[in-house]
Amino acid sequence: MTPTFGLIIVGDEILSGKRLDKHMPKVIALLAARGLQLGWAEYVGDVPERITAALARAFASGDVVFSTGGIGATPDDHTRQCAARALGVPLALHPEAELLIRERMQDTAREQGTAYEPDRPDNVHRLNMGVFPEGASIIRNPYNKIPGFSMGHVHFVPGFPVMAWPMIESVLDDRYADLFSTGQMLEKSVVVFGSMEATLTPLMEAIEAGHAGVKVFSLPSVDHPEHGRHIELGVKGHASVVDAAYAQLLDGLRTFNAQLGPELVR
Repeated sequence: MTPTFGLIIVGDEILSGKRLDKHMPKVIALLAARGLQLGWAEYVGDVPERITAALARAFASGDVVFSTGGIGATPDDHTRQCAARALGVPLALHPEAELLIRERMQDTAREQGTAYEPDRPDNVHRLNMGVFPEGASIIRNPYNKIPGFSMGHVHFVPGFPVMAWPMIESVLDDRYADLFSTGQMLEKSVVVFGSMEATLTPLMEAIEAGHAGVKVFSLPSVDHPEHGRHIELGVKGHASVVDAAYAQLLDGLRTFNAQLGPELVR
């Protein structure tokens, strides 16, 4: 069975509104391009106890989880430490991460026309970005070589989209290609006027029970600018199974004498 995919977004700047989250829409798109879906997402501020609790749930879930943000080496970065605490393992400088970070420091020195000084205090401090929970594996960063890391099926990347997104994509392609669906995901729905969700629930339950792999959804609206008060009722899943489920949905709605509006295909 295809595992559930989850997303943890760490950072006070998201919860305070200083920055808008761009990760969730992008992760949804990256998964959809591979025939996969995001099952859940969680936002967590820079509070170690909360980050540790969120990561403990992720490790225990068995889900494939991407965690963005908080893996730097400044005082407000806690994710590396919290991951170790959630697993009950020590932190250690990862040998491959050390090599990559030193490469980056040498690249920076060349770009600036200065000598590389490995023992300079700020360069020694930068190695903290490679201190990961014991047993971690590396996620390479094509932007600046500073790596992320994986602990089992939980994967940690920086908060910067320019780094995080190609790293997430590489993890998907390198580790989960066998889960990619060759079939296109499809969603079909219809606008329904004058009906109540409670009335339509038995129909929705019957469709899900009768069509494996299909999800039924109901999106009520009370003040839509075009349709006013209505329910968008639909089915989604692989294209091979959606058509039959949608036909049953329309037939069922006709037995209720429901007033139907536009049909939507996504």
